Amino acid sequence: MEKALIEFSAGKVTQPVRSVIKVDVAAATGFLGLMPAHAPDGLGLKAVTFYPSNAERGIPTHMATIFLVDPDTGTPLAIMDGRLITEMRTAAASAAATKLLAPTDAKILAILGSGVQARSHVDALRLVRQFGEIRVWSPTKEHAEQFAKQIGGKAMSAEEAVRGADVIVTTTNSKTPVLKGAWLKTGSHVNAIGACRPDWRELDDEAMSNVVFVDSREGALKESGDVILAGAKIYAELGEALAGKVPSRASETTIFKSLGMAVEDIAAAMLVYRSAAAAQHRH
Repeated sequence: MEKALIEFSAGKVTQPVRSVIKVDVAAATGFLGLMPAHAPDGLGLKAVTFYPSNAERGIPTHMATIFLVDPDTGTPLAIMDGRLITEMRTAAASAAATKLLAPTDAKILAILGSGVQARSHVDALRLVRQFGEIRVWSPTKEHAEQFAKQIGGKAMSAEEAVRGADVIVTTTNSKTPVLKGAWLKTGSHVNAIGACRPDWRELDDEAMSNVVFVDSREGALKESGDVILAGAKIYAELGEALAGKVPSRASETTIFKSLGMAVEDIAAAMLVYRSAAAAQHRH
């Protein structure tokens, strides 16, 4: 993910902003997103659906398919499920941000949300920091308690979870702020994952007045309600900081507003494809 983000911010990737179709049917409101990219690593696209109401049905809110193409000939290489890749690459990008921007001695992790992204973030962030305590809040108390039990954390109110935390993750389907800037400890780091629509938010104006990193400036200004509605100033793309082109400002309170990009999906899918091809070759 670090490599993909650096290449994107260095202008080595062709990636139109995700095109989104809103689907309004009797059963639900959903979205279909198409995400193509051509990167040094590969060529392809992801089609992803997002139906928030699936949470009540006990099926994934995000489902996806990734299509890889040979850049030399345009020959289709593979079609693969993108649900797990989406879960993992999103958390891996946050881990790259956390590794760079969070306090090195970070001990307390707060997770707002209890779905698949909450879980994958716990797994990924544990690879870059040693947490002694994990705090959990979710809009549904029962879900928070269940999730906390599974990861060895503790369920509590959102404010209690965030106050004093070194690293905070917001992974909710909320359309209005769940995280208040007033709760944030100076020098903490936030990975903001939800609110992927221009009129949805997870963070309040005060939270967004900190040092804001995004995966893509263009994407954030089109899709992120947190950035657009707060009139937030984007300090840098994460890829610019990872490449050392701008100071990381890690001692300040930092926000990584992640929307997810096609280049991340292509990079992850190429790992899967190469590993599958190698396994086939061995047989």
